[in-house]
Parts: sequence; C-alpha cells; structure tokens
Amino acid sequence: MATAMSGLARAEELFPIVGTYVEDHVCKGDGTDPADKRIKITANAIDSSFGLCTLQDKRRSGNKITVQITCKDPQGGALTSDISFTIRDAKTLDFADQFETYKTTLHKCPD
Repeated sequence: MATAMSGLARAEELFPIVGTYVEDHVCKGDGTDPADKRIKITANAIDSSFGLCTLQDKRRSGNKITVQITCKDPQGGALTSDISFTIRDAKTLDFADQFETYKTTLHKCPD
C-alpha cells in the first residue's frame, strides 16, 4: 500500500495539472462557462472542443511540463505533437504547441 501511495505522489508531482480549465477566461464553474472553451485534463488525456488527445512521454522541468500528444479531431483526423504547460500558479497555466503557433492561458475551475 505504501508503494502505491508513493507512486501516486510521484505521478502527481510530475503531472499536477489534472482538472477542468477554461481558455482565456476565469472559470466560474457554475455551468455558465463557454463549452467550446472548456478543457478537461486527466493523467492520460486532454478532452477539448478540438477533440480527444491521449498523453504520452510526460516530462517536467521546474514549472514547465512537456507532453507528447496524439489527438483525434472531430472530422476523424489524427495529429501527433508536443505541447507544453507552464504552471503560473495553483489556478493558471500557460499552454503552447511545439511551434508556439497556438498559445493560450488556462484557468482552473473550482473542484
């Protein structure tokens, strides 16, 4: 049991950004946040209006987390890329794709 708990703690340290976020707006969490701006991050996937992305190869250096993702868009296409999250504080992340052609700020919703 202690080993499982220790492994969970290390996983949370490596990837502490699990939660629901809203792009570019402070999340109210009361059902009025725009659905097309909502992003759910789990330890294994990111679900957004773009589509469902699975996560592989998570790396953390300080407050920056880089993840390789494979996404399926709503039309059925697939895309593999690296993305990065920079933890600004307990409720805010900066997001960028590997070429920094798309950047946004994500605001964590209340639990």
